[in-house]
Amino acid sequence: MRHGKKVNHLGRTDSHRKAMLSNMATSLILHKRITTTLAKAKALRGYVEPILTKSKSDTTHSRRVVFSYLQDKDAVSILFREIAEKIASRPGGYTRIIKMENRLGDNAEMAMIELVDYNTVYGTDAAKTEKKSTRRRGGSAAKAKTAAPAAKAAPAEEVVEVAPVVAETPVVEAPVAEVTETPAAETEAPEAPAANEENAEKGE
Repeated sequence: MRHGKKVNHLGRTDSHRKAMLSNMATSLILHKRITTTLAKAKALRGYVEPILTKSKSDTTHSRRVVFSYLQDKDAVSILFREIAEKIASRPGGYTRIIKMENRLGDNAEMAMIELVDYNTVYGTDAAKTEKKSTRRRGGSAAKAKTAAPAAKAAPAEEVVEVAPVVAETPVVEAPVAEVTETPAAETEAPEAPAANEENAEKGE
């Protein structure tokens, strides 16, 4: 029974658990995505999200409170400079937990926890798909009918323009055929006198 068990102790003492969650939160802020067990990921989500909310107000008091949890100057500066700008318009839910395959050694349930605004696959940076209207009435059907005749008329005009070009091509080829025949007539004419001269010599 888990009566009154609001916090998962993760099999650790209080000081060990706080140090571990602090280190995991620092790694999540620095790398934007970490892989751990599912139980630790769920515990980390409840630990790091209030810290991310605190970073939205960039004051000296907020920085000191966040530093008391993280104990890392680099993580605090990245949190207030970069991450706070991305999560400014998000009212909570800064992290996402994605389940993975169980660990080979002890078959523990593994999960990946990441910052939502730094994932381009599921985030707002992904391409937005337009919603298609399911309505059948209205102006959409009339517009489709008017667009169809216009699309069919366009190819007919193109065919009329192409037809004269095809008719002109045989006219250009006709003179070429006449030119090729004239040299043949010229070559045959000189041969006839040569044959007549040979016959005349034989007759003499």
